[in-house]
Amino acid sequence: FKQLLMTSGFDRYFQIAPCFRDEDARADRSPGEFYQLDMEMAFATQDDVFAVLEDVLPPVFTKYGKYKAASAAPFRRISFRESMDRYGSDKPDLRIDLELTDAACLQDCGFEPFAGQTVKAVVVPDFHKTRKFIDKLCAEAEMLSGGKAYWFRLDENGELVGGISKFVAEKKDEVIEKLGLTKNSFVALAAGKYGAAVKTAGVLRKLLGAQVEGHMDAERYEFCWIVDFPMYEIGEESGELEFCHNPFSMPSGGLDVLLKAERGEIDPLTITADRYDLVCNGVELSSGAVRNHDPEIMIKAFEMVRLGEEDVKKKFPAMYNAFCYGAPPHAGIAPGVDRMVMLLSGEESIREVIAFPMNKNAQDVMMGAPSTVEQKQLDELHIATVGELEE
Repeated sequence: FKQLLMTSGFDRYFQIAPCFRDEDARADRSPGEFYQLDMEMAFATQDDVFAVLEDVLPPVFTKYGKYKAASAAPFRRISFRESMDRYGSDKPDLRIDLELTDAACLQDCGFEPFAGQTVKAVVVPDFHKTRKFIDKLCAEAEMLSGGKAYWFRLDENGELVGGISKFVAEKKDEVIEKLGLTKNSFVALAAGKYGAAVKTAGVLRKLLGAQVEGHMDAERYEFCWIVDFPMYEIGEESGELEFCHNPFSMPSGGLDVLLKAERGEIDPLTITADRYDLVCNGVELSSGAVRNHDPEIMIKAFEMVRLGEEDVKKKFPAMYNAFCYGAPPHAGIAPGVDRMVMLLSGEESIREVIAFPMNKNAQDVMMGAPSTVEQKQLDELHIATVGELEE
């Protein structure tokens, strides 16, 4: 709708918009209704959007937030790929000073789970925690990431001990050099296909940063922009090319880059989108994009995922028809109001700042909703139930 406003001649738009999300609950996401500070600007670039948010947010967070320090403009800009490589997440918590390290030197150490896989390490210097702490850390990381966590230490005598150290011993000097180890260093490891390895390593980084003293400056707001998201990905179920995120983002390079991919001159998986996320303290505060306002580019973008012009007309008739009359370049973003309040309050869960939150199953326990409705009510709305009702 806001893109249609831009097409109809509005220069700028914003409102606090009520939204509905049919997704699973988590610490920073409540099922059902939520609110966004929705905004869009005509004849705007990515830099224009960034400038507005960087002007508005730091003073709000420093004045009203629990913590009185916040990133100054301009916020750091980190590409999606760099964020995954260095932090194991596309919403990194930059209050933590630990980073992921490439541990390819361990692929041939004789430890079977590492053979031919991506291996990522998180190195913690001056580490003095107990074995009980390490076991709990690995178990928590595995539960949160679904991957396996491994470890070893370089003790105060400069010897490799614990975890998988016996497999690393023959490559000791190389590992110490490549990972930059010093005495009393702890090394947490994850391995697998690239996505799985960085995800598990990212969880390890976040847990270690929060639980090992001296590696997290907790009482501040650290903002950053994540940019250059991939336009396409290979679907896990279909095994075919699919949109990675918002299909209405402008591909970086416009029509030319799509035509090159169509001709086989470049891999479509290398195409990035003019899409961006605003992240604060490891929470995705907002997503936005420079919109794809050109019907020719839009059709070509959808053709890459096996959808033609007729499919686009059928699925998105209002937008397609409006763009055919000519639309200005436009861009926007929509910070989550509930998430902002959660961060301002210093809370870990969004449920703490919602007056009447639903549970993780999107149920209102106090009102007993949703509940069973009478057949008369269904008939009034011409709704038919199909299959057996669950008790």
